[in-house]
Amino acid sequence: MTRRQYLLASSSALASASWAGANDRVRVAIAGMGGRGNDLLRECSSLPHVEVATLIDPDGNRTEAAAKTLLDKTGKRAKLESDLRRALEDKEVDALLIATCNHWHALAGIWACQAGKDVYVEKPVSHNIFEGVKLVEAARKYKRVMQGGTQRRSWGRFRKAVQMVHEGVVGDVYQAKWFFPGNRNSIGFEQPSEPPAWLNWDVWLGPAPMQRYHKNLVHYNWHWFWDFGNGELGNNGIHLVDISRWGMKKGLPGRVYSTGGRFGYKDQAETPNTQTVTWSYADGSSIVGEIRGHYTAEPMSWDFFGTKGHLHIRANGEFEVTLGRNKKPEAAVEYPANQDHMQNFVDAVRSRRWQELNAEIEETHLSTALCHLGNISYRLGREVRFDAAAMRFVNDAAADGMLRREYRKPYVVADRV
Repeated sequence: MTRRQYLLASSSALASASWAGANDRVRVAIAGMGGRGNDLLRECSSLPHVEVATLIDPDGNRTEAAAKTLLDKTGKRAKLESDLRRALEDKEVDALLIATCNHWHALAGIWACQAGKDVYVEKPVSHNIFEGVKLVEAARKYKRVMQGGTQRRSWGRFRKAVQMVHEGVVGDVYQAKWFFPGNRNSIGFEQPSEPPAWLNWDVWLGPAPMQRYHKNLVHYNWHWFWDFGNGELGNNGIHLVDISRWGMKKGLPGRVYSTGGRFGYKDQAETPNTQTVTWSYADGSSIVGEIRGHYTAEPMSWDFFGTKGHLHIRANGEFEVTLGRNKKPEAAVEYPANQDHMQNFVDAVRSRRWQELNAEIEETHLSTALCHLGNISYRLGREVRFDAAAMRFVNDAAADGMLRREYRKPYVVADRV
């Protein structure tokens, strides 16, 4: 055993021992104080045994506002940071909650693991497939608890519906379908300008290529630019992909085909507002997903089609089962209560058992990877074939080139984590 290995093993043992007491608190830092970051702030500040210690965002206005929210609710003041690296140096921080832009998710999670922190990372957990692989490697190597932000895995209705699919209620499932109504408007055009004084532009860019600031990037519309986001498929589609893949007990597909475009207007955005993806598996089964970016009366939904019948899940998680040639759904079933997704993470941090997580990082990584595969097919304008064992495409250099990105130093996701 090398000295480095010994220190890692020792630190992991100490981390396990530190949570032996029943009243130990979990001190968290939250990175990214936008909509989801503030949601996490509200959730954590309401949980027992949790203290929000640090708020991180390259936008100083956001950290100041979030700090006031925390102070008004708990009477406690948090440290404020614009740079994640300084927050990770704080040995009193036990866990990092990541609600940054997508292009920061994996690197922040890897750095946190290397600093001895547990991690909660919002969806999608990576900006590309390579990053997702390295994020899982880091969690395993440093023995960290890492939860993904696919919260429906903690909701009672979804847990019951998936359980019924697994128990064979609708027979052998040959196809899962999902639908998401996006209803996105044009973002128009914004000219490059100097970044505002309240924004640390270098840190905001992080791993992405250096480029000029413009108002369509900060703070939400970055989702629609490939350097930072993953389109609606990575933004909301990940939630629907995750339920479909969970129900079908599937990993990575062998063939992927995506079509779509940006319909209805011309604007500065790059990603499609309308997209359909088919993920096909070696046994002939498939997952089909559709994002419709303009108004439709059809609500968000999931479907599982099997050899005995059909299970349909509505947006709120209510579901019904129709068997055989029956037109009337079967009798409603009882389902368990929702579990608190963040409490599930905190409980696993305290027990040191990542196996107790409802959305453990490897599962969320696989669902995120399906979104990346769909976007690669869309951007290339053709079907792609993927070798899951080799984690590369089949005789396709152009597609392989989209498995990872060039990183801007020092914000590098390295081959060795």
